[in-house]
Amino acid sequence: MNIVDSSGWLAYFADEPNAKYFLAPLNDTASLVVPTVTIYEVFKVVLRESSENEALQAAVAMRKGTVVDLTASLAIAASKISLAHNLPMADSIILATAKQFAATIWTQDSDFKNIGDVKYFPKK
Repeated sequence: MNIVDSSGWLAYFADEPNAKYFLAPLNDTASLVVPTVTIYEVFKVVLRESSENEALQAAVAMRKGTVVDLTASLAIAASKISLAHNLPMADSIILATAKQFAATIWTQDSDFKNIGDVKYFPKK
């Protein structure tokens, strides 16, 4: 299973130099897990940078994977992870979701670079 975090989705949608690193997990929708917080973050950035239509198209593309809602138990697990790894809220939710699904996180976010089961690509 794979999770592409918000930075990976945004690189893909903007066709940034690192977009190529995210193609494999994004094209394998059967193994793609999408935490709802990533939909929030990506929609917000695309809406701010482009248009509502583009943001809606991004959200539709993201929903091709298995969308995982933030439940109470996932929120509690994310809180513990946040404290243990000193991670911001969204990152801790993504990591908790990855642990729940035994998924690899694909990212450009340096907050994840020293965490196991992460494929980290420094932003260019």
